[in-house]
Amino acid sequence: MTTVYDVPADLLISTIAKELSQNKEINPPEWAKFVKTGVHKERRPEDTDWWYTRCASLLRRVYIDGPVGMNSLRSYYGGKKDRGSSPEKFAKGSGSIIRTALHQLEDAGYIARVKEGRIVTPEGKSFIDKISNIVKKEVPELADY
Repeated sequence: MTTVYDVPADLLISTIAKELSQNKEINPPEWAKFVKTGVHKERRPEDTDWWYTRCASLLRRVYIDGPVGMNSLRSYYGGKKDRGSSPEKFAKGSGSIIRTALHQLEDAGYIARVKEGRIVTPEGKSFIDKISNIVKKEVPELADY
């Protein structure tokens, strides 16, 4: 059975994002078109469907690292903050974006909350593995893996 570990992340995330855009539980909030994804960013995302991409990325990240908490996810989506002539420092990603996306994925039934953090439900694992299998079949170069 093909899993997340068997396919490239970029192909998997883009395919999951397309599938999540069809889900009625996952919708970008009203404020999503105006916000940056963290204090370290200068501008908002250029992609109009960035919300689905972030949800897909979060789903993959929870699958790989789970159980995972908010602070480690914020650190994962953080980056270097430009401070002018001062040296750059690390800044965490937006907690509101991650929290809202996780709530939507929980409502869709792909993620569950446990004491240690968040994990992928069996329904979520099935969803991701099914898409991983589709991605592996579509790309002939991955047949060797």
